[in-house]
Amino acid sequence: MQTLIADLIRSTRQHHAIEHATLHLLSARRPGESYSGISDPWGFIIFGEVDEPTLRKTVGDALLHLHAGERHLAIHPNCGGNLAVAGLIVTLVALLAGGGRRPFWDRYPTALIFVLPALVLARPLGYHVQRYTTLADVADRWVAAIEPVELLGVQAHRVSFV
Repeated sequence: MQTLIADLIRSTRQHHAIEHATLHLLSARRPGESYSGISDPWGFIIFGEVDEPTLRKTVGDALLHLHAGERHLAIHPNCGGNLAVAGLIVTLVALLAGGGRRPFWDRYPTALIFVLPALVLARPLGYHVQRYTTLADVADRWVAAIEPVELLGVQAHRVSFV
């Protein structure tokens, strides 16, 4: 059971890295377009308007770049993990700094003074956390399928791995 869980975590981290590399390459190749993704143990989903052949080539290139040692592509500035880290830090700081029974307007300046540095700190901390939520060693990952899907009226593609 422990090995199964470790394997699921490892594959999710690998897919997360490939997803990020794919998003980097898509953004560079198609400036002005907006893309996002979500990873799981079996692959990832890319949201945004991109045709299947373009996505297939981009995922293949992302794998090649990661194989070539371009580990920086596994880290993405718009990762949802960055937002989660920022939300956690800012909420904790605001609760600690603004707590007490004083009126709201008395607590507000103190909370703001502590929240602003927390926001600045959150970005580099989010990048650091991504080193644990992604794994750029993807030598054992091969694309099994890329299929168009529609989720809640949004065009997306499911990328599955073996």
